[in-house]
Amino acid sequence: MQFEPVTEADRAVVAAQLGRPPRALRAVAARCPSGHVAVVQTNPRLEDGTPFPTLFYLTCPRLTSLCSTLEAAGVMKEMTARLAEDEDLAKHYEQAHQSYLAQRDAIESLGTRVSAGGMPGRVKCLHVHLAHAMASGPGVNPFGDETLRLIEDQWPAGDCQAVDHAG
Repeated sequence: MQFEPVTEADRAVVAAQLGRPPRALRAVAARCPSGHVAVVQTNPRLEDGTPFPTLFYLTCPRLTSLCSTLEAAGVMKEMTARLAEDEDLAKHYEQAHQSYLAQRDAIESLGTRVSAGGMPGRVKCLHVHLAHAMASGPGVNPFGDETLRLIEDQWPAGDCQAVDHAG
């Protein structure tokens, strides 16, 4: 996977999107069709050395809002229930977990098998799963792919409403 280096303009956009300076920023992992930063890759540790296991971070305010709406509607609970019923889905989700760990460990091992978003036993953060899917491409994270399908009628649509105070 080849990600884009972070420019100062990207850093400013991400800071505006988050409402704070970004931490442990490593690369731009995905952009909205309008060109705004949508997902960043972060270092496995913060600048002070604190472990930061979230390798891919969703920054686009529109995508973040759409994920939050799905979470509030109980989508994660339903997804988690399906893990217990669907052996193939559970296997694919385990593979997503292993992929996430391998990508993070290729940068720096944190000495833990904890990834993010509840993987591999439950679904607890659609933001993480969508970010993972957008950074890694289709077919890697089943719940990230599903989240993208659930919002496809609302995103992308024209300007993604990303905050852009850099230019």
